[in-house]
This record gives sequence, structure tokens and C-alpha cells, in this order.
Amino acid sequence: MIQSEPTPSPGTRRSGRAGDARLAFERVGTRTVVRTALAHSPLRLLTPRNHGHAAWVYTSSLGGGLVDGDHLTVDLEVAPGASALLSSQGSTRVYRSPRGCRSELSARVAEGALLVLAPDPTMCFTGARYVQRQDVQLAPGASLVLMDLVTAGRSANGERWAFTHYASTLRVHREGRALIDERWLLDPAHGSLPERLGRFDALGTVLLVGPALDSAREALAARIGALPVTPRAGLVCSASPLGADGLVLRAAASSAEALLRTAREWLSFVPSLLGDDPWVRRA
Repeated sequence: MIQSEPTPSPGTRRSGRAGDARLAFERVGTRTVVRTALAHSPLRLLTPRNHGHAAWVYTSSLGGGLVDGDHLTVDLEVAPGASALLSSQGSTRVYRSPRGCRSELSARVAEGALLVLAPDPTMCFTGARYVQRQDVQLAPGASLVLMDLVTAGRSANGERWAFTHYASTLRVHREGRALIDERWLLDPAHGSLPERLGRFDALGTVLLVGPALDSAREALAARIGALPVTPRAGLVCSASPLGADGLVLRAAASSAEALLRTAREWLSFVPSLLGDDPWVRRA
């Protein structure tokens, strides 16, 4: 469930912050451990224990969100045979930011490794400017689960698609070959966002690539392909193959809660890959 946070004080909003983090996962015996977890304020890294064989890390930001001028970067490496989850402690809230905020992630996933990138949705408030970039390099035999969701903002407060600029770049390469290279741009300069997005309050992408996800991809492609076309539906989704071992799922929903629930249903196989359920205590 998305919950709103108190707006930072005016003094806090005026000062942009640069924070970076380095993460490295490696396999030790049958389990994955966090070899490196270094972060500079305002980024924080949480490494909770779990009952599975994978290692989990959650990101958070001091102040409950991104303020004007923030620029956050995460550099991540998953060693051969390791399994890792990177998520967030809550939604990424982007406050009013005339100069803009940036978030960048660069990840390298080695042979036979699995990376699950499943943060909570991004929520841009009125007047927010936000640019996000995700770049993932996959070795042969590596697998990736990626969930990327963006919501209309604080719709209950009348802030529906009221941000100034949102841009998201997603690049996934294997052995130098692009599997996906795309950029989403939502900007009222190209037309009123509430009018263009109509009844939808949330948009999302789920990406599945690699041999560890063969059965999940097949099942999801069949499930979504069999959905009926319903006029004015509250949820519209599609599934498209991505090379020989990839699948990209798209969804638009009339509420952020419906989109998050649907995306997690699509990823219901993830706990079996990790050996524990990262969402069971957050339902």
C-alpha cells in the first residue's frame, strides 16, 4: 500500500544531495552473502536476514524521499552462481524539484547468477522533475527479474499526474548485445498528462530474462495472452517476447494499488527462486 510522507521542511528542500552506493554479492557454499555494502548519505542500505539462500538488500533515503538537486547512484555486482534481491524500503517519493532529481543504477550479473530488482513504485509529487536510468549487463546464463512502476502521485490530494517531468531509461545487454534499450518520457510540455493517460493512475514494466525464468515466462505469456479484451477495463496488460529467453510485460492500471498487486502476482514465483518471500510481511 502506498502511503504519503510528510513534505520536507523548506530548508531541506533547497539543498540537493549526492549519494552513492556500492553493492557486491557472492556465493559462499549454498548461500549468497553481501560482500560489499557501502553507501553515502542520503542513501542507506538495509541487509535483513531471511530464511532463503539469496541475499536481500533494501535501499532507503534520508528524509523519506528525493529533494531538489538529489543525485543518487548505485553500482551493483552479482558474482557467478549468486542470487540477490534489491528492493526499497518504500515508494520512491520525489518532491517538488525545479532543478530536478536523478537516480542511476548500474548492475553486472555474472554467469549463472540471478538478480531480482523489485523496488516499490516511484511517486512524483506536484512540480517534481525526475530522471531515472537503469543499466544491466548480463553474462551468458545470467538471469534478471526487473519490476519498474510509476504512479500518478498523490491522487487523493488532487495531485494526479501533476509533476513537471519524468524520464526513465532502461537498458539491458548481454555480451554487448542490447536486449532492451528504451526511454519513457512523461512531460506536460507534450500535452496534458491527465488527459493523455485518461483513467490510468499507474504504469509498469516487468522484465524476465534468462534460464532461471524459463517456466515462469512461458506460464505468464500464456496467462496474459488468454486475457479477454474488455472495454474501459481498470487494468490493461500485454506480454511480448524479448529475444530467445526474455519476456517484457506492460501494464496500465486505474489505481496504484491494483498495479502493485498485479505485478506481485506476476512475480509470485520469485519466493521459490530466493528461498523466502520478500513481500509476505509487507502485504
